[in-house]
Amino acid sequence: MTLSLTIATRQSPLALWQAEHVAARLQGELGARVTLLPLSTRGDEVLDRSLSKIGGKGLFVKELEVALEQGQADLAVHSLKDVPMELPQGFELAAVLQREDPADALVSARYDSLEALPPGACVGTSSLRRQAQLLALRPDLRIEALRGNLQTRLRKLDEGQYDAIVLAAAGLLRLGLGERIRTRLTQLLPCAGQGALGIEVLSARPEVAAAVRQLAHLPTWLACAAERAVSRRLGGSCSVPLAAHATPLGDGRWQLRAAFGMPDGRLLRAQAEAALPDLAEAERLGEAVAEDLRRAGALV
Repeated sequence: MTLSLTIATRQSPLALWQAEHVAARLQGELGARVTLLPLSTRGDEVLDRSLSKIGGKGLFVKELEVALEQGQADLAVHSLKDVPMELPQGFELAAVLQREDPADALVSARYDSLEALPPGACVGTSSLRRQAQLLALRPDLRIEALRGNLQTRLRKLDEGQYDAIVLAAAGLLRLGLGERIRTRLTQLLPCAGQGALGIEVLSARPEVAAAVRQLAHLPTWLACAAERAVSRRLGGSCSVPLAAHATPLGDGRWQLRAAFGMPDGRLLRAQAEAALPDLAEAERLGEAVAEDLRRAGALV
């Protein structure tokens, strides 16, 4: 019998690309019949305030979870960085897909690097994580809020509202806009899960979870589990300037680095290495790094 699945997704071009990517894999690899259910979320609609002031990243997933709960959809596709660290009761993360480039990207019409920006340059980002790391490197910069979908953010830059903006490289690459990247900001640690896609399902639908789990990419899932454990332990949300990124060292070992922005402008850093044979070990690595940050004075 052909598997029929409906994917709940946000309506932005990037979200639709991500949902269509998952749909194509479900069709091609599992022979499923797939339809999309595009929805508007509160996070998409409230654009005049930062996420940290209106409820955090969960605003991008709540309406999709309601669609799952009401039986309108079987799974929801999210940018993993937008998924809260603790899911509501009755929901689970059934799969994490292979990661795109996790780096932050500098986008500018005139400047090709962070160092090339003139003193006092205006940089657009609403991420407290990016702001803390940018100001640690360039305390002279003027950071201004930047909300809206990817196309809206690029339009605001092109209108001259900013000297440069910082975006996730993954979104630009997925939409074929890689030429807008002036440089990858490898000196900035990304947020937990950046560049990865997560698939959320109802815990009461194990058959759906089993199907989508076949799309999972274990190395990405291990990395993201470690990163999300740091964030979970330190109350990670849009209101916490926290970065966490895991990279493979070879032979099954991984390095996890994290950074926490303090109110006085200091950046606390911690890192550790471990073998990650499974998700439980990945979470333990993340918790250990979070504890190191807490001992160093990370305030939550």
